[in-house]
Amino acid sequence: MATRRSSDLGKHSAEVFAEAEGRAGLLNLAAQLITVTLDDRGSLAERMSKAFPWMFALPSFSTGRPHLATAELTAWKETATAVAAGLSSGSTGPERPDDDETVERVPQPKHGACLSTCCAA
Repeated sequence: MATRRSSDLGKHSAEVFAEAEGRAGLLNLAAQLITVTLDDRGSLAERMSKAFPWMFALPSFSTGRPHLATAELTAWKETATAVAAGLSSGSTGPERPDDDETVERVPQPKHGACLSTCCAA
């Protein structure tokens, strides 16, 4: 851990904050790991996968089925994208037409009525 002077905050504030944020992230990870190991409800694998859902992807690599991990990670990414766009799990989704809505059919030309090669025979 590097020692910083107070003048560094003014001169290199982005670097100082990034370093502090990185340290905070590592401390948070360490706290999660300690919490998981001290908990006695369920197996260690169950507790780890609950705290770190990305761990569900790991077995698919060891079993030779990486497409499962890719599908799971893609689903997480799409969910994050939707939430970032303002959609939530409570949104109603796209509007769908009513089942009893009447749709007008357009009459199709009779065979031989057009000039295309399909009817020219």
